[in-house]
Amino acid sequence: MTIYIGLLRGINVGGHHKIKMADLKNLLESLGLQKVKTYIQSGNVLFETVEEAEQISKKMEEELNNTFGFPVPVVIRTAEELQQIIQDCPYSTDSLGEGESVQVAFLGGEPSREGIDHMYSYNNDLEECKIKGKEVYFYFRKSIRDSKLATQLPKLRVPATVRNWKTVVKLEDLSKSF
Repeated sequence: MTIYIGLLRGINVGGHHKIKMADLKNLLESLGLQKVKTYIQSGNVLFETVEEAEQISKKMEEELNNTFGFPVPVVIRTAEELQQIIQDCPYSTDSLGEGESVQVAFLGGEPSREGIDHMYSYNNDLEECKIKGKEVYFYFRKSIRDSKLATQLPKLRVPATVRNWKTVVKLEDLSKSF
């Protein structure tokens, strides 16, 4: 069995696309996923299965749409991949100052060279990103709220969902308890 982390995009944000975590857990268990756990209300789930990530992602997206009536992109990583993502972080996360943050955008596919170059063209003194594989690491010296860089993610032309560093680390911690 493989331990997976499922990252659902755009649920329970600003009162839109509401899904109760108990309902999400029940739905995923009905798909045959084992040991399903949710973390906070923003669409983070951990589970075990023998299925491949791509199969699970498609199955979850289809069932979420059928059950809740709106599309929910799902990005999946294994526990081992999440561990590597944390190790690969190019930014120091130990002593972030007030207003500073590190965020990770998990991509549903490999971005194009053109998309990567476009993202890098928005790096500046207040915000920057580094892209490694299917992850975009963001470092914001001020808030992400007014970020011009973060709004460029759609230019990568692959599904993406963003998590703050605290959530990424917590998900890895939870994956170790399986």
